[in-house]
Amino acid sequence: MTFAKSAIIAVVLGSTALAGCQSSRMSSMGGQPEPLPAAPSGTVTSGQLPPPAAPGGFPEAPQNPQVAAVTPGPATPPANAPDVTKNSMLGSWNTSVGGSSCQVFLSLTKFGNASRGGSRGCTGDMQRMRSWDVQGKQVVMFDEGGNQIASVYASGANRFDGQTSSGQSVSLSR
Repeated sequence: MTFAKSAIIAVVLGSTALAGCQSSRMSSMGGQPEPLPAAPSGTVTSGQLPPPAAPGGFPEAPQNPQVAAVTPGPATPPANAPDVTKNSMLGSWNTSVGGSSCQVFLSLTKFGNASRGGSRGCTGDMQRMRSWDVQGKQVVMFDEGGNQIASVYASGANRFDGQTSSGQSVSLSR
């Protein structure tokens, strides 16, 4: 019985395959393809380029330049700031960045040359915080590329103050 079913299936598949080979669609495949029409082309000329419009190519500097405001960098701790240890920084911190509240998390897991960190709900520079390290009396925070984005120093019991690289004030507290 199973032999008969197999034979019927083989005959049906074979006849279907042969019917597909006799299609009129296949007859055009045997010849050479038609050549494509020629693409339009322009003329090519050669010669010297004209001289530059202005020697040096740069405009003159203004006579009375205005001094741009300097963006402050991360805060420098006062000389009497207490020392900081990595173990004292571990865990979750309530953070204020430029008046907005968020959280910062610090761990001892290695991340590049520093320890892994992260933020939740932060804006600006602190939104990009991925690692941190203790450098002297400061806690320095970095983005994923290892660029310093903020630094804080101990300003009281379980409180750290400083600023971001763009000048926003930062406070960490528990």
